Amino acid sequence: MYTSKGYSRRDFLKQVAASSAFAAGTATGFLSAAVIAIPRQEPGKPIAPSDKIRLATIGMGIIGFIDTWTALQAPGTEFVAAADLYDGRRARTNEAFGREVFTTRDYREILSRADVDAVIVSTPDHWHAKIAIEAMNAGKHVYCEKPMVQKLDDGHRVIEAQRKTKKVLQVGSQFVSSIVYDKAKELYKAGAIGELNMVEASWKRNSAIGAWQYSIPPDASPATIDWDRFLGDAPKRPFDPIRFFRWRNYWDYGTGIPGDLFVHLFAGIHHVLGSNGPTQIMSAGGLRYWKDGRDAPDVILGLYDYAKTESHPAFTLSLSTNFIDSSGSESGIQFIGSEGVMTIVEDSVKLMRRGIYHPSEKEVVEGYNSVGTFAKALQEKFAEQYRASMASNPVKPRLEGSSEYKAPEGYDDRLDHFRNFFEAIRTGKAITEDAAFGLRAAAPALLTNNSYLEKRVYGWEPEGMKIVS
Repeated sequence: MYTSKGYSRRDFLKQVAASSAFAAGTATGFLSAAVIAIPRQEPGKPIAPSDKIRLATIGMGIIGFIDTWTALQAPGTEFVAAADLYDGRRARTNEAFGREVFTTRDYREILSRADVDAVIVSTPDHWHAKIAIEAMNAGKHVYCEKPMVQKLDDGHRVIEAQRKTKKVLQVGSQFVSSIVYDKAKELYKAGAIGELNMVEASWKRNSAIGAWQYSIPPDASPATIDWDRFLGDAPKRPFDPIRFFRWRNYWDYGTGIPGDLFVHLFAGIHHVLGSNGPTQIMSAGGLRYWKDGRDAPDVILGLYDYAKTESHPAFTLSLSTNFIDSSGSESGIQFIGSEGVMTIVEDSVKLMRRGIYHPSEKEVVEGYNSVGTFAKALQEKFAEQYRASMASNPVKPRLEGSSEYKAPEGYDDRLDHFRNFFEAIRTGKAITEDAAFGLRAAAPALLTNNSYLEKRVYGWEPEGMKIVS
């Protein structure tokens, strides 16, 4: 059996047998069904006034507001400034957070302020790398929404800026800080599912808002929106409020389903497995339903091969998203192994143990098997050898059953992600989702798009983070 860093199936069974949830029946090959609470992260020591972190948010869209509200739940934070290209969002920022919050259309005014310690970058994707690099060069720490970059070539530029400035940069895929994903990582390392061979993950959506048809305000016009600044380095086009407010639908500004959703899945999967990423990438999909002017597909599937490493065996990953999904099935990630399946769904980890079935002697010798096609004398000789083999090496009964590990009600992994970001700023502690981790999650998402558009398979070198033949 595959083991990871000294953990074995025996270690795993010792762990679960010690828990009241698993104590009944492990000796007979069954696990009891149970729901086990995952403990929260304990809050750190009180924050001294001198350690207050003054925040600014660049891009006050949906995620900008969510991130700002969440970040302010962490102790020792203050919101001092915001930038957005739409007048209505700046007005709403002052309504929600106070008139004293400085607002501007020009993010460079934020970066020049001495009272800003860290910035949240939640702009459209095509601005992420440029603003993140400029912010670090201006002496600011950066919480950059995913994907870290829109273009693959920008990834190493962000990594270099972080290395040179020594500023904290954390990418905003909060699964990396989640107690749910930490529990999954612990179970995986303990050998809970045996040898991993496949991961399947999907993100289900079946609504107009889920498909990025965000609402457009009635006052949207060139007077209330800085259209030219929004375009930046993207192709020049006449003013279009649909492109401004629904930018995820367009390759000029966004990264499609892979950049919005797959990158979260890559980040969570890589965190659980200790992986740096796939070595082969291919995808397929199309624009099936939302024919509203968008050019990014609303259905896309990706297949990814991961090579064997010290932390995991070789396995294949399947990702899918469908914006017209009426199946009612849950979004989630399934880690499929030789002895069980571990599923992450929202705030829980579900473990189903059901190892490979070992047929009885009667099934092997007399059942649906090739033995019946042997000559009679060879059938008898095979049966004799089989019995001798089983006597010297009997098959143990497979362990069966299920358990669920669930986060406390109201748990918010986004808040833990911000807490880790602020702790890194205050203490210099290393964070998991730095620029290198961010590129290793973004790159396979971006290459998924390339594979779809170019109809070709991509090779990727995850350690050096570069395309290979």
